[in-house]
Amino acid sequence: MSLFAGCGGMDLGFLLAEHPEFAYELAWANDFDKWACESYKKNFKHNIVCGDIWKVDFDKTPKADIIVGGFPCQDFSILRGEKRPGYNSKRGLLYTRFVEAVANKLPLFFVAENVKGLLTANNGWAIQKIKQDFEKVDHVGYNVQYKLINFADYGVPQRRERVIIVGVRNDLGLNFVFPKPTHKNRHISASEALKGVEKIKLNNELINTQDSTVEKLKQIPPGGNYKNLPGYENKNWMSLIYKRLHPNEPSPTIVANGGGGTWGYHYKEPRPLTNRERARIQTFPDDFEFVGSISEVRKQLGNAVPPLGIKPIAEQIIKTLNKEIGDRNIKSYS
Repeated sequence: MSLFAGCGGMDLGFLLAEHPEFAYELAWANDFDKWACESYKKNFKHNIVCGDIWKVDFDKTPKADIIVGGFPCQDFSILRGEKRPGYNSKRGLLYTRFVEAVANKLPLFFVAENVKGLLTANNGWAIQKIKQDFEKVDHVGYNVQYKLINFADYGVPQRRERVIIVGVRNDLGLNFVFPKPTHKNRHISASEALKGVEKIKLNNELINTQDSTVEKLKQIPPGGNYKNLPGYENKNWMSLIYKRLHPNEPSPTIVANGGGGTWGYHYKEPRPLTNRERARIQTFPDDFEFVGSISEVRKQLGNAVPPLGIKPIAEQIIKTLNKEIGDRNIKSYS
């Protein structure tokens, strides 16, 4: 069961999980964003319920042994600085619908994803409140663990730090251990990720760029940003402003929104990245077609969970079940 599914990055990561005996099947999915839902429908064999999650009746949704989702993270993001409302906003409270879904279905596991800023939001109180709410779910409760991971350590060509929260139903008596990094000593570079991308037609339109932006980019070396521009050295802007990729390093974090200077820029050509290049960096396959305008697709990609980054988590869950339960019958309360 997938909540806050977006265009389906987390779902795809679970479907790609490899095991000789077990496989995940998607039972139900929901998101509020029209264009993300259209992209989801375009690429998955099952439907997505597009609408307000506050209005979903979980008594009428299918059974689920695992619930996944990245509840909206903007209010927790460190990009918002001290102005981030965090737990106190309605959007920050959307995680409570995730808790209600878990309480209704009592899945074996749940997996949630959120931004690094969740750990410090509300002076660290928000993450502890979220953890406690899952731990106290009626009937059984959950053993909840969370960890800040860098997806680059798991083969994603992007320095993308995210908090992963995993809950295991207490009565199972299982101990989930986060998988060890597979690429910590050998990150995949931007140039590796973008090799041959120019041959792909889907979502690969060049973005109209002002001449003044092109001239700025010509003065910025690969891996540099606005601080390489004359007269900009002492400005205290976010590091992603006019940030160009470095061919031998992972990309910085792909973001969903932002004005001038925030699009992410090619290491060789003085231009913004195309959405297909962003999709490569987010590890979506080349035949995954996004629906919507260039800005809408950019938003979907920036909000997405990298499929190949969450795949090791999905595989670790299968290993945990297979190793520690074996042939024992697992009771699904749903």
